[in-house]
Amino acid sequence: MRAHFDACTSILCAPTPAGWVEDALSHLPDLLQDHANCEKKAASTALALMFAYPEDRALGAALSRLAREELRHFEQVIRTMTTLGLPFVRQRPGRYAQQLRREVASSDPGRKLDLLLTSALIEARSAERFTLLEPHLAPPLVRLYADLGRAEARHFLLYLGFARATAPHTWESRLQALAAREAQLATEPDDTLRFHSGPLQRARIQA
Repeated sequence: MRAHFDACTSILCAPTPAGWVEDALSHLPDLLQDHANCEKKAASTALALMFAYPEDRALGAALSRLAREELRHFEQVIRTMTTLGLPFVRQRPGRYAQQLRREVASSDPGRKLDLLLTSALIEARSAERFTLLEPHLAPPLVRLYADLGRAEARHFLLYLGFARATAPHTWESRLQALAAREAQLATEPDDTLRFHSGPLQRARIQA
């Protein structure tokens, strides 16, 4: 697990704050709700890339498998919520993915690389947070999050590999810019706890 953690954190500009881990453990039902939604979003992102770039057969085949795996993860989270007696309810989306997507180029050349790199960053942040949470959890979450942490690390490496192949001379500089924005979104205080949010604003918790 440590190797997966190190691989993912290598592209993150800032670690997850300890305050987010504390907030997540104190609001597990909210976290699981958003986690389930994140798995669905991850599947839809993979499918959207397949449709956007049908000429890239290698990418399409890899993302087809990834999308199926993300949907299986969604099913696993829902089963875990059922075991814990938690209902699945609609949530307002957090700011993380929406604002990170605003950094993506609106057209090619450039858009494909940005989509691959933002997906890699999201998967890397997910793997990091699964790894941070896993030691503090009890069954059935501890095994689930350990398994998902390894899976998200694989997904990160897949997206990063395709990004390198897409733009071998420019991917590193573009990654640095996108990773800086991702770090801001993942670490700055937030008013809503989400799987990829920053820690909750302390004034809100004390109110």
